Amino acid sequence: MMRNFYLLSFGIGAMLLAANHAQAQGANCADHATIVEQLAQNYGERWQSMGLGDNNTILEVFASDTTGTWTITVTAAGGLTCLVAAGRAFQMTTDALPDTNDGA
Repeated sequence: MMRNFYLLSFGIGAMLLAANHAQAQGANCADHATIVEQLAQNYGERWQSMGLGDNNTILEVFASDTTGTWTITVTAAGGLTCLVAAGRAFQMTTDALPDTNDGA
């Protein structure tokens, strides 16, 4: 009896953890327009740069010149945009990229 109770409580705990993980993931993703609007309204961040990933995802960097906050997002081919990282003390650099031309 006690063993069955232990297994049942373990199963319920695992389901609760899975539900919390799914809920947290959903809170970090939304359609692209919603994410861009929220970053602008809540943090004053605007689009700074972007890149295309090998798996056809779009990586974007948003930042605020005023507050220094920044956010990195990834948008999947279907349009779902997820927050990947965020921080502060953003600085735009104007350094030239290294020359990678090997003369070939």
